[in-house]
Amino acid sequence: MGDEITMDSRIASLGNRVSTTTPRTHEEEERQRVAGLLARVCIFKDLDEVALTDLTRRMVIRKVQMHASIVAQDEIGEALFVMLSGRAKVTLVAESGREVTLSVLRPADFFGEMSIFDGAPRSANVVALEPVTVLALGKADLMTHLRAYPSTAINLAAELSRRLRRADEIIARLALQDVEGRLVAQLLELAQEDGVEIPDGLLIRRRPTQQELANMVGSCRETISRTFNMLARRGLITPRGRSLLVTRRLIDHKGETKAA
Repeated sequence: MGDEITMDSRIASLGNRVSTTTPRTHEEEERQRVAGLLARVCIFKDLDEVALTDLTRRMVIRKVQMHASIVAQDEIGEALFVMLSGRAKVTLVAESGREVTLSVLRPADFFGEMSIFDGAPRSANVVALEPVTVLALGKADLMTHLRAYPSTAINLAAELSRRLRRADEIIARLALQDVEGRLVAQLLELAQEDGVEIPDGLLIRRRPTQQELANMVGSCRETISRTFNMLARRGLITPRGRSLLVTRRLIDHKGETKAA
């Protein structure tokens, strides 16, 4: 991971340890950018300006190249990460090489908290889908912050509960739905997260590849290709260049599909 990180500098240095050649306005803009992003992170939403400033100063900023690993499964975890820019995927890879995508991370999402609390190695890989900038908060700094600001701990517990519920939903999809049902549910989820509302439905501006969809729903590319084309023929989805329209008809039906 270290070789893949192109920059690693403490945001704290922006205030009192930067080179005299760095413009003051750039320092202030960078701090404001980070503080503004942290205020959008669900676990830090209740913090006041003083707390956000303290948290900002404890962060380390890292830039990661596209397709590079941010964290690797089974490595020891010593930091919580917050996405500042770009997108990354959380994946599991079998010995056969088959990959399953658990989620896609975007700015204001956080990850890496599990191994901090249970002391076990990382449970999954996180890989940059494009050039990514992340904020890293070390274990000691996180614990210091949680003791000082219990609201963050409460928010963290709520978010972990939400993720557990989502994991239950994914397990239920795999057990109870066929590929069509899982693909429809995944497309609706992507449309709700990334889609732009237009009269015809929700437009996903960056259409995922069929291999990416296969990794998300636990199927093979060939099966996804057939199912995707079938949904398109039925007018439930419409490819538009590099975008994908999830039609109002599919949204209104809430993806009701056949059970496996």
